[in-house]
This record gives sequence, structure tokens and C-alpha cells, in this order.
Amino acid sequence: MKTTALALALATLASGALAEGAGLKIAQMHMPHHDAETRVAIWYPRATGGTEAVYAENPVFRGVEAFTDAEPAAGLHPVVLFSHGMGGTDRAQAWLASALAGRGAIVVMVNHLGSTWGDHDMARGVRHWTRAADLSRALDVLTEDPDLGPHLDLTRVMAAGFSFGGWTALSLGGVTGNLDGIVAACTAQIETMEACDVFLSDKVGLQRQDQGLWNASYADPRVTSVVAIDPGFIWGLKAADVVGLVPDAVLIGLGDHQTQMSATNFTESGFAALIPDAKVMQLAPAFHFTAMPLCQPKGAAILEAEQDDPVCTDPSGTDREAVHAAIVDTIAEGLGL
Repeated sequence: MKTTALALALATLASGALAEGAGLKIAQMHMPHHDAETRVAIWYPRATGGTEAVYAENPVFRGVEAFTDAEPAAGLHPVVLFSHGMGGTDRAQAWLASALAGRGAIVVMVNHLGSTWGDHDMARGVRHWTRAADLSRALDVLTEDPDLGPHLDLTRVMAAGFSFGGWTALSLGGVTGNLDGIVAACTAQIETMEACDVFLSDKVGLQRQDQGLWNASYADPRVTSVVAIDPGFIWGLKAADVVGLVPDAVLIGLGDHQTQMSATNFTESGFAALIPDAKVMQLAPAFHFTAMPLCQPKGAAILEAEQDDPVCTDPSGTDREAVHAAIVDTIAEGLGL
């Protein structure tokens, strides 16, 4: 296991590459496996033009600069298929997509039906294979796009994701699920592992999922690398479940032994030990939701008043901007940018 120790105080922000802003295209794509359309955000290196806007800004979170429908930069650019967390949206990691596009990548972000904010049905959303299909389908469609298709470097296709999306990335990269393993782990730790009570509830019924579908391979042969940020569903896996994983995967953990979520702790779960050649990066001080956008000055107070998740309240000493920069740098390095 190759572990990188990081002094976040020394992390630098890759702001120079963002001076001209990134291009953004919002599309609706039909997903045959859902028999429905969903929103797809495509970020890309910008040449000229486009309509300048602040994207994904609201009273809680700060947005990012984007140039919608801009002319793409010349040449071939590596591709990132990015998957958001359970109940997230493409907006939740727009900070990451815009920064990577500024470095020279094309980033594809699908709003996963059934597990997106505003369309959040855990019983449907837990069917992880549909998320992998979403991103494979999006790449299929994008390769035929007359504007962006010619700029895709299909020799460098990274699957990346956060939380449940981290599992989606691992799945696209060749890891297979182990339904018996995750159910056993959740059952044993239902009092201490986040969301296990919901997953095992009558409404969701993790234990009643189709084992054949859960354990099948959803690897996309076009994926050449994987970065999983605080990935979920990594408990209960066996050596046979990781044999198909692409080489040199990267695991990024958020927090230390006190603040990292149990459900995403790839060390305690034994998952990291199954892939000893992976690069492992632990970012602390931080916690799971440090991967959410930078917050507005009153963001934490708004969430507290609404009794919502404290996603703006990082552990003491956390520099969210530096954590974001470290993630951007790590992914950019993996893409050769």
C-alpha cells in the first residue's frame, strides 16, 4: 500500500489554470435502463466565448465560475466520469469539475436517478449497478457529440466519485459487489455504521436485493484509472471481488480515526489491504462532508436553523479549500495534467 502523508497547510491552490474559466454544457440524456431522462453536466477546457455565470451557488454554498456553451479548447483531453454521493447532485462537486476542466480535463457528471437530491428514493438508489450504467451511457452519448466528441482522449478515461459515487467509480473500474458481505457487515454494526439501519429497513431491504445483479461486474473497458473519495459499500469484500480492478487505483479518505465515517473507512473495512498497489491518501483534519462545496458565511447557521446535516461544520483546524486543492491535484496528477 502506497500511503501519502499530506500537510494540508502547505497545499497550494491551482488557481492560475482557472483564470479563463471552464466551459460548461448542461444536457438531458435518455437512460434506457431507467426509461427516463436525466441531467448531465459536462465541464471542459474552454477556448473562447460562452456565457459567463456563477454555477451551483445558493444561500448555503458558494458557486463556481462557468462559461456555458463556450468553444472547447483544441486538442484531445482526458475524460473523468464523476459520480456524486447518495442524495447529491452534479452541483455538489462542481468545484472539482470546474477545477479539473481548468487543468485540461473533460468531466462528465450525471444526476443519478433515484439517488439525487430531489429524486431520492433509497430503495431505488441502492441499486448501485444503475449508477455505473448511467456513466457508461453518458460516455457513449458524448462520443457522438459533434462539439465535444472529437476532443475526448479515450486512452485516458478516469472513473471518480465521492461516497456512494466512490463505489460507482470502483465498480466502473472493475470491483464487483459482495451482497452477503455488505449485509453481514451492516447487520453486525447496525448501531455504529452510518445508514445501516436504513439499508436494512423494510423500506429499502438491502438484504433482499438481487444477488446476481449486486455481485455482477459493471466494469467499463474504456476506464483506465480510478479515484474513489471516501467510498461507500467497501465493507465485506473479498479478494475475488477486486481482481478486475484497473491498476494504480487511488483511495482518498476524509478525516482521521476520530472523524472519518465508519461506512467509508477503507482501512478498517479491510478494503485497502485487498489492493496493496493502490495509492492511499488520508486528508485530515476533515470529515466526510468536507468534500461538499465551500460554504457561504451564513451557511452553517442556515443549516442549523433548518435542523439539516451540518455539512458546513468541519472539524477544528480544517481548511476546506486546501482539502479541495489536494483532491484536485491528486486527480490531475493521475490524468497526467
